[in-house]
Amino acid sequence: MSQTLPLRLHHHAWITDDQEVNRRFYEDVIGLPLVATWTEREVLFGAERVYSHTFYGLADGGALAFFQFANPEDQEEFKTDVHFTPWRHIAFKVEHDTQEAMRKRIAAAGYSEADAYVIDHGFCVSLYITDPNGLMLEFTVDHPDVEKIEAERRTTAHADLARWLGGDHTSNNHWR
Repeated sequence: MSQTLPLRLHHHAWITDDQEVNRRFYEDVIGLPLVATWTEREVLFGAERVYSHTFYGLADGGALAFFQFANPEDQEEFKTDVHFTPWRHIAFKVEHDTQEAMRKRIAAAGYSEADAYVIDHGFCVSLYITDPNGLMLEFTVDHPDVEKIEAERRTTAHADLARWLGGDHTSNNHWR
């Protein structure tokens, strides 16, 4: 069976309370360029909404996007108070040099180890940081044998899930 997959992430959207604080974080600290700012006025969900919609570019053409509404009532209506957990995050593949440059900018911006930390997962090494809006970001450098690792996981993915659902919770991460 042939299945067509999405080509790439076009964008991931989030709400921000302050587009300039957000811009400083994404452009100056993380290093993602501001590639577009749309300022809109349109009727959405039963009311006229006035908002800005910014996009921070990724190398593949995708983006992180952020909305801020001019009307504080709209801002409050669409803002989400999601319970923070490090398990809810968005992850990006980066090269080692890119991750190191991010770490340096993060440290220079005054973030502590508690705010931005690295975890070696064995199959990848990840830098985690939470943005000013409460969105956790992960910047991942793959293991040098990533193709071999991905091929193995792809071959056993269904069996691994069935084993885990059946109660066998032993780790299959042999790269840690």
